[in-house]
Amino acid sequence: MSRPPARHRKSSLVVLGGGETARAPGVVHLVGAGPGDPDLLTIRAFNAIRAADVIVHDGLVSDEILDLALTKTRRINVAKRKSRHTLPQDDINQLLVALALEGLTVVRLKGGDPFLFGRGGEELAACREAGVVCHVVPGITAALAASAGAGAPLTHRGSAQAVTFVTGHAAHGDPDLDWASLARPNQTVIVYMGVSTAGLIAERLTAAGRAPSTPALIVENASRVDERRILTTLAGLAIAAEGLKGPALLMVGEAMAMADVALATSDLTVSNPLFERSSRS
Repeated sequence: MSRPPARHRKSSLVVLGGGETARAPGVVHLVGAGPGDPDLLTIRAFNAIRAADVIVHDGLVSDEILDLALTKTRRINVAKRKSRHTLPQDDINQLLVALALEGLTVVRLKGGDPFLFGRGGEELAACREAGVVCHVVPGITAALAASAGAGAPLTHRGSAQAVTFVTGHAAHGDPDLDWASLARPNQTVIVYMGVSTAGLIAERLTAAGRAPSTPALIVENASRVDERRILTTLAGLAIAAEGLKGPALLMVGEAMAMADVALATSDLTVSNPLFERSSRS
């Protein structure tokens, strides 16, 4: 009796030595999407987005950047906000590994930079533990965009000889920071995720010796069309932060006095061949 014809389908397996078969390995790219303006993407980030089979993105990645992906690219939203997670971090780690083990090119697209309060180190460790190749593509962090946009340098020879990046909340309880060190003058302190604890941060810095009159700049939605800047002082930080809903940075230091809080459309207009190419695909 003749055998029925075999059904033909596209296989994701490759043949290795000794006649054994194994699934072709995939790869994970931890990609920094920057603060939101697609013009601030690196070329490497753009190329990774265009080559992705699947993009696992957080809620801070702008639609303009997501739309640079090919139409066939699958998107998975794993947005996280304070006290509201689409997926817990452990599940995101497992998702990245599982997708890569299916043989896919995975882009984990993260707002800002993957290694600056982006939990990229945890995702990299999970990939390494599973034997998945993982590459990291740095991105422009929000503080750099906020500083540049406002014309307020993070370091300045006359008023800021150091800059420190801290987080405004901890996994459990209040942020545990070296307040005495942060209270020293002539330095810039950048607080990520600090809007809800702005009053506490101002209180702790003041109690540790930082002058209440120290200039402070709040930048909401840095680099985006709805960016907002508020110039205040350390004493006025809590009141100035009230009502902010978008992602915002607290920037404290003498150099913040140089900030220009007036927002205006840039008169620098250039064509971007990367985006022109992507729109034709």
